[in-house]
Amino acid sequence: MRIISGKYGGINLITPANNRITHPMGDRQRMAIFNIIGNASFKGAAVLDIYSGSGSLGMEALSRGSDSVTFVDNNFLAISAINDNLRKIKGNDNKKITVVKKTAENFIKNQKSKFDIIFADPPYDDIKLSTIEMIFSLLKPGALMVLSHPGRGEAPTGNNGVVVVDNRSYASANITFYRRIS
Repeated sequence: MRIISGKYGGINLITPANNRITHPMGDRQRMAIFNIIGNASFKGAAVLDIYSGSGSLGMEALSRGSDSVTFVDNNFLAISAINDNLRKIKGNDNKKITVVKKTAENFIKNQKSKFDIIFADPPYDDIKLSTIEMIFSLLKPGALMVLSHPGRGEAPTGNNGVVVVDNRSYASANITFYRRIS
């Protein structure tokens, strides 16, 4: 796995030692997501990579110009992989990078910041729709959330001013894009 494009493009990323805890998103899916969003959306953006795994989505956002990225995962091996990957990015230009070891639910409960872009890639065998809907509360007005979920599973249709703006299928994964409109 590697960072696809931007300032850190081509840097190889480490995945957690135990692949049972994550399902690393392939280059093709990540490339499609970032092409849909467009590089201009990342300039100066505050990004949340929740259920981070290796941190590949947040790393890609940093590479494309995000000012800050918050990585959240509750697994020690995932946090270790994220920290190892951050060390590979030399001179990160004083970007605000935060790594948090918490469950998504505990992070959301205590979070006061709002984000421009949120990536949510929860474990496919344990997706809690109520938690996904709680993540919507962390979106700024006009902000975008990208949810990866199994093709056979369901995803929230949005609520409280958050709507589905796109949905794509890639092999066994669906990628749903949400936008806060109010």
